[in-house]
Amino acid sequence: MKKSRFNEHQIMQILKQAEGGIPVPELCRQHGMSSASFYKWRAKYGGMDASMIAEMKSLIEENKRLKRMYAESQMECAIIKEAMTKKW
Repeated sequence: MKKSRFNEHQIMQILKQAEGGIPVPELCRQHGMSSASFYKWRAKYGGMDASMIAEMKSLIEENKRLKRMYAESQMECAIIKEAMTKKW
């Protein structure tokens, strides 16, 4: 997955500038980004502050960890079932 050129702090600053009244095309030109990126950021981070973003990132990491644990346990369960059927 491609890494963004902007970190969350920079994205929040750009969104606050837009809330301050600077037109979106002007912001995009200043920061060298597309308007699609701006609107995607606004949909994802709109109305958040720095602490909420940090909490969201920690929840995403925890969710990844739990999904990985679930997949591993399901794989172990399938292997055990397969071994049990072959044994008898």
